Amino acid sequence: MTKKLLSGNEAIARGAYEAGVRVAAAYPGTPSTEILEYLAHYREVAAQGSSNEKVAVEVGIGAAFAGARALVAMKHVGVNVAADPLMTLSYTGVNGGLVLVVADDPGMHSSQNEQDSRNYARFAKVPMLEPSDSQEAKDFVMAALEMSEEFDTPVMLRSSTRISHSQSLVTLGKRKEVPLRPYVKDANKRVMMPAAARLRHAAVEERLLRLREAAEKSPLNRIEWRDRKIGVICAGISYRQVREALPEASVLKLGICYPLPPALIAEFAAGVDKLYVVEELDPFLEDQVKAMGITVTGKALFPLTGEIHPNRIAAAIAGKPLATPLPVPEDMPVPARPPVLCPGCPHRSVFYVLRQQKLLVSGDIGCYTLGALPPLGAIDSCICMGASISAGLGYEKGNPELKGKIVSVIGDSTFFHSGMTGLMDVVYNRGSTLTIILDNRTTAMTGHQHNPGTGYTLKGDPTTTLELAPICRALGVRRVREVDPYDIKALQAAIKEEAAADEPSVIISRRACALLDKSAKPLYEINDNCRNCGACLRLGCPAMAREGDSVTIDPALCAGCGVCAQVCNFNAIGKAGVANDENN
Repeated sequence: MTKKLLSGNEAIARGAYEAGVRVAAAYPGTPSTEILEYLAHYREVAAQGSSNEKVAVEVGIGAAFAGARALVAMKHVGVNVAADPLMTLSYTGVNGGLVLVVADDPGMHSSQNEQDSRNYARFAKVPMLEPSDSQEAKDFVMAALEMSEEFDTPVMLRSSTRISHSQSLVTLGKRKEVPLRPYVKDANKRVMMPAAARLRHAAVEERLLRLREAAEKSPLNRIEWRDRKIGVICAGISYRQVREALPEASVLKLGICYPLPPALIAEFAAGVDKLYVVEELDPFLEDQVKAMGITVTGKALFPLTGEIHPNRIAAAIAGKPLATPLPVPEDMPVPARPPVLCPGCPHRSVFYVLRQQKLLVSGDIGCYTLGALPPLGAIDSCICMGASISAGLGYEKGNPELKGKIVSVIGDSTFFHSGMTGLMDVVYNRGSTLTIILDNRTTAMTGHQHNPGTGYTLKGDPTTTLELAPICRALGVRRVREVDPYDIKALQAAIKEEAAADEPSVIISRRACALLDKSAKPLYEINDNCRNCGACLRLGCPAMAREGDSVTIDPALCAGCGVCAQVCNFNAIGKAGVANDENN
């Protein structure tokens, strides 16, 4: 057998491939992004990047109804977008197996919240599996598909940042070609009008009872008897953390974290002197165990926020940390390293001008959210994917004094994801908010995935390129203009004029991501005209720094955008190796 070191995301993709998945769909979101990128390498799988998570789930539903095995992947906040079809899918059931992989982000390494997706499984009344390493990530995909088909239900599989992005050995197998299940028309099962839905709700409740019985016997749930003074119930990454922190403790490992097996839990609780639950985020397991009348300790020792590392577990339960961390010498302070926009980022100048013109900026999810941080400090709010335009309209409607001062900023991929309906709402409800679409020709924040505006599919095949300007005009916006964000004067004029317009307007700031634009550009340097005023530093470019009484540009970081030269009032920045008079 071949063994390979795989990340959890790569293992999930491999599990889908080996289990005969035919269709896979996702919208990129850290920490789940790589699942579909890996699946795209398998020619047997029709893997696609969808415009948003709701669409991805609906594609998976159609494939499953048609009789194919399907996998859909997203990060935890993506389930919020996909919740509408998910809740009804629980009623309709599937045909071919369907697995929804959701990657949670305890600690919010790259997320706006750290919600616990296990609650969605209970909310939708569908089973959820939780692997603890890459081998299980692969195996549990296959188990989930079998469970999906056996019980006629979607199955959720919960990963987390530590599972998705850490590596462990995985035994590889061959692909199992699973025949398509026959498609049989059944409107009473798949057309959820009230009369049919009432019957299907009863079927869901009956299915949940059968799933609970299956959980009692499933090898995915197991008791590991060791020293019976301490017993710990855990699942997922918490299992690995507990095993490291408390190697002698007895453990009830739950591979199925919903529905729980009451009899197995009661057996385990009766066999140990002191019972604990270790789980990240909500007391999901703890509350259910307590509801069974079992005494257990969990969140009294562990936080409701962030990750729970082995040292904390050992200190809380065994009373002794695993190791004492090395102190940082007082003369070696750890420098702050806040995230910043890349050198040459086309978004930088937009936020510089927005701050300069003292506009209220409704922001969105993407690299450009960093425009909220100093020294740019331009963004006033950021809620969720696609909310900037709708919230901008709300600002305007809520406070008429803000009219003419509101700008909604959104990226191209986010606009395709969920911004178009917001822009339609601005037009329909007679708003006058300016929307700036930051079109950097990619989905940059999650690693440069294609989107409907790039002209390529997830697999890299050429496809129709959706153009932003015609879409905005089709939505009813009459004032649509494109600007090169590297041209500061044009950008200033466009924003000033369109923000003051008494009707909806759109500026498309079009310039490829600096990490993708490989065209040759001149480097820039500081010359003797510099008066050390610091105006250029307000751009927040990582290539620029103050050293003593002067400002310098690091040639190794300079991307040659030339924006710094345009904001300098003293002609103190020019192309490297070119005389001042030529630069002028």
